[in-house]
Amino acid sequence: MRFNLSPEDEMDFIPMIPLNEQDGEDTADAVIPEVLPLLPLRNTVLFPGVVLPITVGRDKSIKAINEAYKTDKLVAVTAQKDPNVEDPGPADLEEIGTVARIVKLIKMPDGGTTVIIQGKKRFQLIAITEEDPYFKAKIQVLHEDAVPGGTDFEAYVSNIKDLATQIIQLSPNLPTEASIILKNIESPSFLINFVSGNMNTDLKEKQELLRTNGLQARADLLMQLLQRELQFAELKNKVTNKTKTELDKQQREYFLQQQLKSIKEELGGDTNERELKEMQKKAEAKKWPQAAKDAFKKGVEKLERMHPSTPDYSVVYNHLDLMLDLPWEDYTEDSYDLKKAKKVLDKDHYGMEKVKERILEYLAVLKLKGDMKSPILCFVGPPGIGKTSLGRSIAAAIGRKYVRLSLGGLHDESEIRGHRKTYIGAMPGRVLQSIRKIKSSNPVMILDEIDKIGNDFRGDPSSALLEVLDPEQNHSFYDNYLELEYDLSKVLFIATANNLQQIQPALRDRLEIIDLNGYAVEEKVEIAKRHLLPKQLEAHGLKNVNLKFNDKVLEKIVQDYTRESGVRELDRQLASIMRFEAKELALKDKVKSNVTAADVEKILGKPRYSNDIYKVANMPGVAVGLAWTYVGGDILFIESTMSEGKGELKLTGNLGNVMKESAATALSYIQANTKKIGVDPALFSTKTIHIHVPEGAVPKDGPSAGVTMLTAITSLLTGRRVKPFLAMTGEITLRGQVLPVGGIKEKVLAAKRAGLKEIVLCWQNEKDIQEIDARFIKGLEFHYVKTMQQVLEVALAGSGSGFKD
Repeated sequence: MRFNLSPEDEMDFIPMIPLNEQDGEDTADAVIPEVLPLLPLRNTVLFPGVVLPITVGRDKSIKAINEAYKTDKLVAVTAQKDPNVEDPGPADLEEIGTVARIVKLIKMPDGGTTVIIQGKKRFQLIAITEEDPYFKAKIQVLHEDAVPGGTDFEAYVSNIKDLATQIIQLSPNLPTEASIILKNIESPSFLINFVSGNMNTDLKEKQELLRTNGLQARADLLMQLLQRELQFAELKNKVTNKTKTELDKQQREYFLQQQLKSIKEELGGDTNERELKEMQKKAEAKKWPQAAKDAFKKGVEKLERMHPSTPDYSVVYNHLDLMLDLPWEDYTEDSYDLKKAKKVLDKDHYGMEKVKERILEYLAVLKLKGDMKSPILCFVGPPGIGKTSLGRSIAAAIGRKYVRLSLGGLHDESEIRGHRKTYIGAMPGRVLQSIRKIKSSNPVMILDEIDKIGNDFRGDPSSALLEVLDPEQNHSFYDNYLELEYDLSKVLFIATANNLQQIQPALRDRLEIIDLNGYAVEEKVEIAKRHLLPKQLEAHGLKNVNLKFNDKVLEKIVQDYTRESGVRELDRQLASIMRFEAKELALKDKVKSNVTAADVEKILGKPRYSNDIYKVANMPGVAVGLAWTYVGGDILFIESTMSEGKGELKLTGNLGNVMKESAATALSYIQANTKKIGVDPALFSTKTIHIHVPEGAVPKDGPSAGVTMLTAITSLLTGRRVKPFLAMTGEITLRGQVLPVGGIKEKVLAAKRAGLKEIVLCWQNEKDIQEIDARFIKGLEFHYVKTMQQVLEVALAGSGSGFKD
């Protein structure tokens, strides 16, 4: 309900005030003309019998009021559908309105007009007869039904009075006179109209009340709206009382705190003062920069002036506590014994010569110069090859403390830079938290899974890392919580990632990338003997049991039960064998000393992987490609077939745009060189070529499948089979050139694991093969090609006549 007594904007209503209880049915106004001046109202609905003061400002409305006042003082009043329309047309007006009598007309000093009108009868708008100089409307008066008798309607009226009175009592901003007005209204129809006009509801609901025929139906709808308004008023009152109670509670707590302070003083002093003295004593013995010293002094002085019960006290105290805990100028002493460092690295990790050489170079320069900015290393490679554990070995080799920071799934910038300390639950960033925990300003810090950082509306953590990982900036790293610069230049940051492409370019530019490729079978056997087996024997309580695995058995486990670049799956398979042996020992009190190949099959089941599936020479149109994934190298089948059609090219297997373009490029090259390749040109207009890459649920993309696409389509069109145990990788061009691709070591090792014998590569990738240890690629034959023609000569050799010139 609203009974406020202040005027609103132009055409808005001043509260509806009952001057009497006439409901518009008096005999004096019984005759109403069919055509009347029309007055649109913006923000309210006039009901019969209700008096409404309004301020008229629009020219058309002023003219309509003046014309009506000169004649019979009757005007048709209707509401606008949209109150924001400045100059309404016929379509903007509601069809149901109220005929009103002008009670008083007042000219205002500012040129506006205030008019008091009283609703008489409802009407239906038939047509707008004139629009200029003001609206004139043809109307049809709607007569109200007689007031219903009986106890039901009396109950409605009584309920409406009660609900309206309750709303007034619950609303402190409503005048008390409003409940007296309601109490003095005796006419049921006038009561319903009066309450409807003063309802605190929107225009559409008021218009619906006016549109409703029959007093009982209108009373029923009004009661529903009043119930809703009463619930809202009760809820608002409840919230107000709750707020008041909480304020009283705070005053009570303050009084009790003052009493507690007095009691503590009587018992021998305040514990907070003792804590402050201890902090000051600790600060005197601490080595830290002058800026940190001054900031701490100011914080202590501020804390001394504050009462311990205030919320800011704990904020300042925690900030000072962090400053004391940080190892500002505390460094561990590096070990410059390069031979010892090399020995530690070799012991913990087999292979990885490039990484070990880089660490030894860093130590050598540090030993000669005495001080240098630490490099920001980033180990990139497939999962399970030991990137994270390598960081721990580096820390042990150079005698530094080790701390690991997991960035996978991090999506809040404040996790790196810290929160502003005024926020509830604020804390420093994860970098400073780690340094605080490790108590050293020059640890080896592993930033694990740097390629899996997320970002959202809370910020981009990878951008926040730019300052941390920039050697030119991290000597003055600023944490939002600490609010001071901290020197991170002595920290040896080592980031790890599976996929370099997912790292933000600006961040990648600050990193020294070191590629860690997957392991060959021979390397995995050595790693199993040196690291995995001892670890699993100890983990399963078999350390003192004489349990041996020869190289052949380990090689069988690697080749028949794993397909990975790292050694995690191998570790899991060895754990399965250890669990079986532990059960045997517990049941029979003895185990076999040597694990054989038959034992492996008995424990792990039949081999999961077989190299027989790569014998694809049994049908034309199928070629084997090599692909790189974030988990290492993999084998990719390209299958093709022909059917009757109109020379279309169909591609399936969840291929990306680059692979689709490679297929189109290969087909275009074959079409342009039909004579040379030996393909019937008529096939391209009468056949549909379908290329499919199996495992369609896995997205595939990249240019390296170009030569494989070319070979598969050529094999299909010529009917010549691809050589068995042959794989290939390389990008193609329309000029017939083969371009180099990346991930060569991963792809070659995948081919070796799969039992393939020959590999076709671009001639520019030969340098990548030379970097691989010759022992790991023994038995593989490499074909280095420059043109697509050479690819076809190698792949389809011995399967028919030579190519036509």
